[in-house]
Amino acid sequence: MGLCIVAGSKAAALAVAAFTLSWTHSVEKLRWEEDWRVSDGKLQIVGARVQGSGAGMDPPEGAVFDNGWWRYTPKVGPQGVLVLAASGATGDGWLLCSSEGCLTLGEDAEATVMLRACDPALNR
Repeated sequence: MGLCIVAGSKAAALAVAAFTLSWTHSVEKLRWEEDWRVSDGKLQIVGARVQGSGAGMDPPEGAVFDNGWWRYTPKVGPQGVLVLAASGATGDGWLLCSSEGCLTLGEDAEATVMLRACDPALNR
């Protein structure tokens, strides 16, 4: 299993079992990060952290403040598809990092990106 990335007419496949998504909140200008695992044909969030709180980004109950970050485990089930919509207001889109390196996704407001589990050998 791996990760497929689809942005418009472009597609890429990464042979990875885990990845981190990060971005800057458009209003508060604080960093947000999520750790994901690719498993059983789905994407599962396994941890998240945010560098503060404010407009629409208060840490949930049970979050722990550690070394400048609110850390928590979201209570969200496995996802078949993750849709990353870009507002164009943050200036840097989404950063996806894995064992294969980092990619910037969705820098433009019209660039919706979809992530899903896939077999990279069949999708390249």
